[in-house]
Amino acid sequence: MGRARPRPGKACREPGREWAARARGRGKPVGNPGEPGPGPRRRNHRRTQLSRIRLGGQRLRRAPHRQVRLHRGLTGRRGRIRLRCQKGIPPSLRGRAWQYLSGGKVKLQQNPGKFEELDMSPGDPKWLDVIERDLHRQFPFHEMFVSRGGHGQQDLFRVLKAYTLYRPEEGYCQAQAPIAAVLLMHMPAEQAFWCLVQICEKYLPGYYSEKLEAIQLDGEILFSLLQKVSPVAHKHLSRQKIDPLLYMTEWFMCAFSRTLPWSSVLRVWDMFFCEGVKIIFRVGLVLLKHALGSPEKVKACQGQYETIERLRSLSPKIMQEAFLVQEVVELPVTERQIEREHLIQLRRWQETRGELQCCSPPRLHGAKAILDAEPGPRPALQPSPSIRLPPDVPLPGSKAKPKPPKQAQKEQRKQMKARGQLEKPPAPNQAMVVAAAGDACPPQHVPPKDSGPQDSAPQDSAPQVSAHHRSQESLTSQGSEDTYL
Repeated sequence: MGRARPRPGKACREPGREWAARARGRGKPVGNPGEPGPGPRRRNHRRTQLSRIRLGGQRLRRAPHRQVRLHRGLTGRRGRIRLRCQKGIPPSLRGRAWQYLSGGKVKLQQNPGKFEELDMSPGDPKWLDVIERDLHRQFPFHEMFVSRGGHGQQDLFRVLKAYTLYRPEEGYCQAQAPIAAVLLMHMPAEQAFWCLVQICEKYLPGYYSEKLEAIQLDGEILFSLLQKVSPVAHKHLSRQKIDPLLYMTEWFMCAFSRTLPWSSVLRVWDMFFCEGVKIIFRVGLVLLKHALGSPEKVKACQGQYETIERLRSLSPKIMQEAFLVQEVVELPVTERQIEREHLIQLRRWQETRGELQCCSPPRLHGAKAILDAEPGPRPALQPSPSIRLPPDVPLPGSKAKPKPPKQAQKEQRKQMKARGQLEKPPAPNQAMVVAAAGDACPPQHVPPKDSGPQDSAPQDSAPQVSAHHRSQESLTSQGSEDTYL
């Protein structure tokens, strides 16, 4: 009987004839006989590991072309901090984390006693009346602000009054009250004040100025980015000629604290303090995309009134914490795109309306940019040892090993011999012994005896000196050895 041929779809197991069958199952071998096949396909371990990253208990759905970018962004300490903020900061650490991410801790260290000074000084009556009327409107069902004149409303009044004195050219804006109230829920009044300063100056500069020019400019940026994210929603809003200020002013100026559920607000603020204003843009784009991003939803909004009402009463599904955070993380809107659109809209503004009257500082995107712009003080380390060691004893862990005292004496004697300074002292004669006895007996002259075998050291090169000189020299050498030891 002839030898059976290998079955289609399987490799021939004979030695020297390993063939690889086609994956489509045609049964024709691929490759030459005697050559090894391609072997089993290896899995991409990096892609597998990246696909297992979870946010809020749900798996990240990443496109293949963005997985390498995600891997590069998550490496290093800053990447781990960003991922932790995307997952959500623990409630016990949220207040301290916001202070460090925003740079409010650095501001507090650079300006000690500034808040107490502003708190004790009288404020402008023009702003104080407006602030007092807005106190009961901020989270009226929260335990901190539920009672009029309670500690929550008092701290809110102190923080807002201190900001009007800190920035008298800006004064007070009603949108600052919910921002300060959220901060007071997580930290004391002084820390909340400096975090509010950082939000108004670094994250959202110019938002709370008198003519709101910065928020108008960002409205045009949001509308331009919407054309790339959701062309259906952009076309519908442009056809009905709805100005972005009608729906995005409260979103951006209050950082969604009056729009989203409380759990979603905290997650958005965690990412906002870490990554900057791009999170605010992403959240706004996600809400517009899922509210007006399909033809069915657009047909239900025939006029401006229906469209604005739909944007004011958003669906709870799209504001849910897990869904919203997932969509915000996956939305491809970067700081570079926002800055590019900012330059384009600023040029158009200057061509149509002239120069901006509010000269606000440049916007900083996130904690990294703020830390690079304003690094915190690094005090010099001052050692405070709890165990004090003698100066001759080396510290534990040091590489230098102490030498035993006998070896140190030998080395010193060798050095002194090489210099011609070491002479072995002769045996003291009887006259010196009697002289050292003092007044016990009268001094007598005794002739010196012959030196014994202990005094037979070679002294050819050393000059002959008196016994008194020799004894002084021996005492000097002995003192030097004691000093060394």
